Amino acid sequence: MQVYVNDRPVHLAPGMRVRHALIAAGYPAGSPNLTVRDEWGHVIGLDGALSEGARIIVERREDTPTPYG
Repeated sequence: MQVYVNDRPVHLAPGMRVRHALIAAGYPAGSPNLTVRDEWGHVIGLDGALSEGARIIVERREDTPTPYG
């Protein structure tokens, strides 16, 4: 199945979760600096289900400092 992470297409096997989409797109799944939202702006968890054509938006949390200052 194909989903989109920040408008980038990612191919996953059926049944994969948000966590798998992030890893496939090169994001560190489980990072406390990231917020993951669906296409309507709702925060979603890493174990959230995905369906064909789902769109995920990954954002860096503003209240979390970067390790480089």
